[in-house]
Amino acid sequence: MKTRHGGLGDVPAVLDFWLLAAEGTDRRDSPDKVVALIERDPEALLLAELDGELVGTLIAGWDGWRAHLYRLAVHPSHRRKGIATTLLAAAESRFAAFGAFRADAMVLDDNVSAHGAWSAAGYARQPTWSRWVKPLK
Repeated sequence: MKTRHGGLGDVPAVLDFWLLAAEGTDRRDSPDKVVALIERDPEALLLAELDGELVGTLIAGWDGWRAHLYRLAVHPSHRRKGIATTLLAAAESRFAAFGAFRADAMVLDDNVSAHGAWSAAGYARQPTWSRWVKPLK
C-alpha cells in the first residue's frame, strides 16, 4: 500500500470514492470545495492506494491552532486491513511536525461501525463538548 497527498487531478476520483466508501455524503461535496482544500493546504488530503486503486482517504486539516480529521473512508472491500491505521499514522505525524498536542475527529454518531475503529486507534468521544453548527446557506 502506498500513501500520498491528493492533488488537483485526484478530485473527481476522490468525490466518486466518497460516494462509495464514506458515511454521510450529504455535505454538499463539490469539486470546488476539494480544489479549495488542496490549494489552501496541498498536504491535507491523504490518499491510500493499493495496486494503483484508491482504497482510502483522510483529510488531516491544520488551521494553525488545532488538528482536525475528516473523511476517513476505506473502500468497503478493503476494510480491516490496516488502511485507516496507516492513514491516521500519516496524519498524526503531520500534526506532530506542526507541534499539535491533540487531534480531533468528526465521527457521525450513527456510524457505529466507525466507533470501534476510532477507539482502536486511541481516540475517544469527548463527553464535555458538543458541536454547535449554523448553516450558512
